[in-house]
Amino acid sequence: MTTALEGKSILIVDDDPDMITALRAVLDDTGATIETAVDGNAAVEAATDFDPDLVVLDAMLPKRSGFLVLEKLKGAGKKKGSRPFVIMITGNAGKRHQVWAESLGVDGYINKPFRMERLLERMEQLFDKN
Repeated sequence: MTTALEGKSILIVDDDPDMITALRAVLDDTGATIETAVDGNAAVEAATDFDPDLVVLDAMLPKRSGFLVLEKLKGAGKKKGSRPFVIMITGNAGKRHQVWAESLGVDGYINKPFRMERLLERMEQLFDKN
């Protein structure tokens, strides 16, 4: 495994405890520091306190949608390719939501279910470019 994630900080945001457990299990061996949040409001708070390099963000969250979280993280002049990187994961296969996320500056968009290797590859690509 590449060391592209070593020393990086990653915030996992998902309301599904099984998804958080699976993502944490995959990322634990990367050398990254991992934090989690289970709703949109907690995600914004954690992003402010934790200042992550990358956020894995579920689109459909309680209290504040992933799109509103994305807008908060990438708003005010921040665009695609700026820190924090955001990879949105979603069970919604429609293109409309992907286009919306891209317009808000998302750095990656992956439909559930997905292979964890695909997510890791996208994370590594983002850090290898910068």
